[in-house]
Amino acid sequence: MEGIVDTGAMYSVIPRKILEKLEIKPLERRKFRAFGGYIERDIGEVGIELMGRKRTVTVILGEEEDITVLGVTALEAFGLEIDPVKGTLREAELLLL
Repeated sequence: MEGIVDTGAMYSVIPRKILEKLEIKPLERRKFRAFGGYIERDIGEVGIELMGRKRTVTVILGEEEDITVLGVTALEAFGLEIDPVKGTLREAELLLL
């Protein structure tokens, strides 16, 4: 699956069609600010594997018009950050404070 990484997006967005095939059920419906106003979307939790790691993250069940996004909460859960020079993901320096 292809998409974008967006550090301004709290949650990741995965197409609803894919999540329904995986039998992921919505936990609740939330309101989000989007271009031009507000929209409502279902959210759920899903196990994701990224760069050899597995985590459970909160995701938005994306509709047809939504793009696939890897959001900041998933990046933090995986301990990753964006390398702005290479345009790739890399291990983040983790702080224990």
